[in-house]
Amino acid sequence: MLNSCDMGSCDQSRRIQQAVENAVAERTPVNIVAGNSKSFYGRKAQGVDLDVGGHRGIVSYHPEELVITARAGTPLVEIRQMLAEQGQMLAFEPPFFAGTATLGGAIACGFSGSRRPFSGSARDFVLGCRIIDGRGEIATFGGEVMKNVAGYDVSRLMVGAMGTLGVLLQASLKVLPIPQREMSCVFSLAKAAAMEKMQQLALQSLPLSALSFDGELLYVRLSGADKAVRAAAQKIGGEVLADDGQYWHDLIEQRLDFFQSDQPLWRISLAPATPELALTGDRYFDWGGALRWLNSEEPAEKVFAAAAAANGHATLFRNGDSRGQLFQPLHGKLRELQHRVKKTFDPLGIFNPQRLYLDW
Repeated sequence: MLNSCDMGSCDQSRRIQQAVENAVAERTPVNIVAGNSKSFYGRKAQGVDLDVGGHRGIVSYHPEELVITARAGTPLVEIRQMLAEQGQMLAFEPPFFAGTATLGGAIACGFSGSRRPFSGSARDFVLGCRIIDGRGEIATFGGEVMKNVAGYDVSRLMVGAMGTLGVLLQASLKVLPIPQREMSCVFSLAKAAAMEKMQQLALQSLPLSALSFDGELLYVRLSGADKAVRAAAQKIGGEVLADDGQYWHDLIEQRLDFFQSDQPLWRISLAPATPELALTGDRYFDWGGALRWLNSEEPAEKVFAAAAAANGHATLFRNGDSRGQLFQPLHGKLRELQHRVKKTFDPLGIFNPQRLYLDW
């Protein structure tokens, strides 16, 4: 067990809270920043920068209980190293995109890597959090206090909220053991055959931890006990991929050639078996077909409409026009609920305005 608490962290917390209190009193919007590794995502918030990167450090770590708590400004590289020393990991495989990536940024963006369909998303591993709300008050959620009086699971609401609901001070996460063995098998297939095979593999009792398709090659990652992984690899066949760890790292960190295009990059989430959307552009499939990356010059309205028609949602991930809508537009009751949640936690609208949507 590690427990870290010092005067410096208390001073940082108080500094951040004072800055929020001043912003509330003056009704001045703030743009929450730390490592800036994901500053490309969404539009730059309209407001004065509030740097929370100095609020860092691992508060507690209980390897035997698979729980770690760290301040939001803690670099992910530090967390990964400490977990690895105990044979553990962040099972949702958050992309770093830069060595400056922090825990707060990972939670705020809510990104999950290729393991997500088989182990869970970032939201599934958040156990608790401490935030500063839009009134300048510090609130802690988690443990026995999983919901506030309004009935919201606040800890999980913070995941993917892009800092629009409050300033994240620290978070507690469930971690998992690093698999004893990982092995990847590769198949050369046409798109239709690859999509069908991913569905077939997902229905079998296999130690799957990732399924991706680049348009020509289907990659299947197996993780678990050595004997089980070897048996599964022999059962499914294919060519064993040498240095498979590098491939998955490059996919998650978007270092593959596909992601080097200067075209708008769309992130489209759909049910795995959804037929191909009628959109032009190059594609890359992850999450067994549930996550589809698209390099395309198609108008945003057309992409959003196609995703909605397929009961999915799209996000203009990078290289797009930040003056327009970047995230799937909300309608009806869902839109009303989102605005009600925003109003509850940030009644004056001071946190990261327009980072997610133009109207809040």
